[in-house]
Amino acid sequence: MKPTRTYPRLHIDNAPSNALGHAGGLLLTETVHTSGLDHHLKTALAPWKKPFAVHDPAKVLLDLAITLGLGGDALSDTTAVRDEPDLYGPVASNPTITRIVQTLASDVDQALAGINQARATARTRVWELAGPHAPNHNADAQDPLIIDIDASLVTSHSEKENAKPTYKKGFGFHPLLAFIDHGDCGTGEPVAELLRPGNAGSNTAADHISLVKLILDQLPGANPRPGKSVLIRTDTAGGTHDFVEFLTKRRLSYSVGWMLPEHTPELYRQLTELGAWEPAYDTNGDPRDGADVAELTGVLDLTGWPEGMRVIVRRERPHPGAQLRFDDVDGYRVTAFVTNTTGAQLADLEVRHRSRARCEDRIRIAKGSGLRNFPLKGFDQNQIWLAVIALAGEIEAWKSLLAFPDHEIRRWEPKKLRMHVYAVPATIARTARRTVVHMKETARWAGAIVAGLDLLRSLPGPAPG
Repeated sequence: MKPTRTYPRLHIDNAPSNALGHAGGLLLTETVHTSGLDHHLKTALAPWKKPFAVHDPAKVLLDLAITLGLGGDALSDTTAVRDEPDLYGPVASNPTITRIVQTLASDVDQALAGINQARATARTRVWELAGPHAPNHNADAQDPLIIDIDASLVTSHSEKENAKPTYKKGFGFHPLLAFIDHGDCGTGEPVAELLRPGNAGSNTAADHISLVKLILDQLPGANPRPGKSVLIRTDTAGGTHDFVEFLTKRRLSYSVGWMLPEHTPELYRQLTELGAWEPAYDTNGDPRDGADVAELTGVLDLTGWPEGMRVIVRRERPHPGAQLRFDDVDGYRVTAFVTNTTGAQLADLEVRHRSRARCEDRIRIAKGSGLRNFPLKGFDQNQIWLAVIALAGEIEAWKSLLAFPDHEIRRWEPKKLRMHVYAVPATIARTARRTVVHMKETARWAGAIVAGLDLLRSLPGPAPG
């Protein structure tokens, strides 16, 4: 008996068609225009545009960023946008892109300063357009704008400038990254980054300080001082005297992981005798089974640490299957962080600090959007590549913030967006004076995509100039 096919058998050929690929990427190009990022980037990179050049360096970097947003991870992946000139305009060839990146890398400090200035100006506009949805809306010392800092190892599979052995016995780079936390309602937003050799230290205070300075340059209204309405959140890599002292002098809020001293068991028992332990909370505000918090400040010698620094300690039974550690105390996993926030419950401060785990998601997303490897030979060239990764993440975040402020799409990660939004089927039609993109009506999210594009286009356009 002839078997029945599971899927239809179709005739296939290669012919002219009005079909489009990656039509949902229009959300990214509209975000670039609405934010004014293209204009500000063109202005900033004008010194590197050669006379009579066809391709502007700003357009080249934006094409690369959009390529990463659509799922690419190398310069050559710009083919995906080059094949759709109706959507993305003229896209430079791979050799031209390489030459422009090399040109910018030859004056990398000035080029990065220009790129960062364009990013900061566009961010200010985006947050103004976002209004109450902006991450800094009504931020104050008790409900601050949170910036997460973390480092990540990126493996290099070939000899590249400044690729070095890492502390995990690998080989590559150790970039330090910062993300603006949008909370539960959205994803994160890249804000600053430092490319470092693989042997760079995890807890190097000088690098953390340099990164915070870059962060403050990016935040709307942050200069000269943002005050405690901005909170810097890190793991124990940031828990150094010099870094905490710097944050204190800049009058920033902080929530920083802290290494407990060797006599922690003795301190732990003092807290127990004092009855200092309080129930810890889950992120939804309910008591967390088997977990407690207490303040350790009063029983520690904090000589040499900044005034106003509080030490908060957490204990929790390791989950089933967890590997026990030699520094566990009475069967509890004990960790600590320091903060200068006052007037809040310990459990709330601990939940806020524990939420920095979202930063690991931001890094994972970045590694799926170009950070998996540094594809270029020179260190300065890879610094430009890291800036492009940041641009891609910002365009992505701004698109969600402006086009889908109250929609579930705002919380989607790029992998899901690429499947359901950017790859939406569409055709293009030309009439006498208009070019129209028709999203396929039966596509599950076509209506939401069109509504998002309409919302973007309803926002005030960037100021001329």
